[in-house]
Amino acid sequence: MSELVDKLVCENLKALKPYESARRIFAGGDSDSEIWLNANESPFANDYSVDSSHFNRYPDCQPPSVVGPYAAYAGVQEDQLIVTRGADEGIELLIRTFCTPGKDSILICPPTYGMYAISAETCNVGVNKAILNDDFSLDIATIKSFKDKVNLVFICSPNNPTGTSVDKAQLSEVLEHFADSALVVVDEAYIEFDAANTWATELAQYPNLVVLRTLSKAFALAGIRCGFTLANSEVIQSIMKVIAPYPMPEPVAQIAAQALSPKGLALMAEQVAYLHTQKEALKQQLAMFPEVTLVGDDKANFILFRHPLKQALMDYLVVNSVLIRDQSKQINLENCLRITLGNQQQNEKLLSLMTEFFAQQEPLA
Repeated sequence: MSELVDKLVCENLKALKPYESARRIFAGGDSDSEIWLNANESPFANDYSVDSSHFNRYPDCQPPSVVGPYAAYAGVQEDQLIVTRGADEGIELLIRTFCTPGKDSILICPPTYGMYAISAETCNVGVNKAILNDDFSLDIATIKSFKDKVNLVFICSPNNPTGTSVDKAQLSEVLEHFADSALVVVDEAYIEFDAANTWATELAQYPNLVVLRTLSKAFALAGIRCGFTLANSEVIQSIMKVIAPYPMPEPVAQIAAQALSPKGLALMAEQVAYLHTQKEALKQQLAMFPEVTLVGDDKANFILFRHPLKQALMDYLVVNSVLIRDQSKQINLENCLRITLGNQQQNEKLLSLMTEFFAQQEPLA
């Protein structure tokens, strides 16, 4: 069978390495005994009710109970919105809709979220790179050099894993430069932690702007896989040609609608404020450890830092059931680890273990 698979598998997939998600890296972990601070998830698990009376029917492709409230929340029109299975599906749909396999390319700005490249590669679409500057700002000159060479420009803001937001003037320059040649996709998965810098309200000004959103982060709903693509109606209608007929399961729609109710939005805002408080406390404590250097910014729900003993520290935490994320394989992030914000108890456990680890080390040269 392996010979048959080798014979039939798409050529562009043979050398492809799959995305290493947090769950793939630590598959089979017991989430009740381990502290998961590696996937940028929320530490909160909120209660929802589900009505099973319609589970025998196929769900709406675009459930009004979700589309309407999210459009109101984001400040867009309902025809400027499509609901997807997480923002990851939004990425894939954009590539499938606007890039011809074996012909077209996208542009990414690493270090950044890995699924832009993976989704393009699985669709046999080329991937070009404009590496961020040393301060993690956009390299505008390099980005501009890809005019008429790419169909999609992916920019993550706040950026994962650097926690930096893109300067508005820079992003405006990119949007204007590609106005007649490419869609500029602003990934706002973490925008609730930097709400003043959203681009969702700029769709009328920039016809080539696309914004990605999700309920996975601030809304504490990573498990239901619910995301949103915001764009002008012509873009949305094109994406509707390729989306699956029933992308939004009925239980997911019910939970999402509750999360987007006035009560749900208030709870989300309260939990975001809590995480901001935890973030400030955690940053102050991290800065006190020897040789720890905070990297990037803190506009999301995680903290990135560098340490010369990153592997030994990572191993020590894993052995003691605290999981964080190694980002050192990314461009310009040597020896960098990323901590997702947990609740106070989880953060204190992390800091306690780090204190133990550094107490055991010989003085660094």
